[in-house]
Amino acid sequence: MSLYDFSAKLGTGEMKSLADFRGQVLLIVNVASKCGFTPQYQGLQELYETYGPKGFSVLAFPCDQFGHQEPGTDAEIRNFCDTSYKITFPLFSKIEVNGDGADPIYKYLKSEKSGLLISAIKWNFSKFLIGRDGAVIERYAPTATPASIGPDIAKALAA
Repeated sequence: MSLYDFSAKLGTGEMKSLADFRGQVLLIVNVASKCGFTPQYQGLQELYETYGPKGFSVLAFPCDQFGHQEPGTDAEIRNFCDTSYKITFPLFSKIEVNGDGADPIYKYLKSEKSGLLISAIKWNFSKFLIGRDGAVIERYAPTATPASIGPDIAKALAA
């Protein structure tokens, strides 16, 4: 089992195989529009613009499991991201990251790299850095800013 064995629905409704990202460095993030960490969208877009041409992508998965901070529909979320942050990286359909209804991608990610004390995702904007080989390199807390992850992305791209 690898990350490339999974597919997910984009916010537009079409299915996207994660195998399409094979050979890229990825930052997978559970996002929300009404969270204290929402301004990280800007930093994520900056990472995407900086490292994208070198083989990097951000994969954003909206989630409403933390404080009802992502109440919108997929179309409303896309509109918010387009108008507020002008994001150009892939935005997937809203999912769950914890519990029985957790998306299989997140079940896999958590099994590969658990959190500090538990494997559950603790809040919005938790991040997983994935190497070109599809292996989980690191898991970051929501408080880790996108800019602070830049050096790790550069290192993964050079590997």
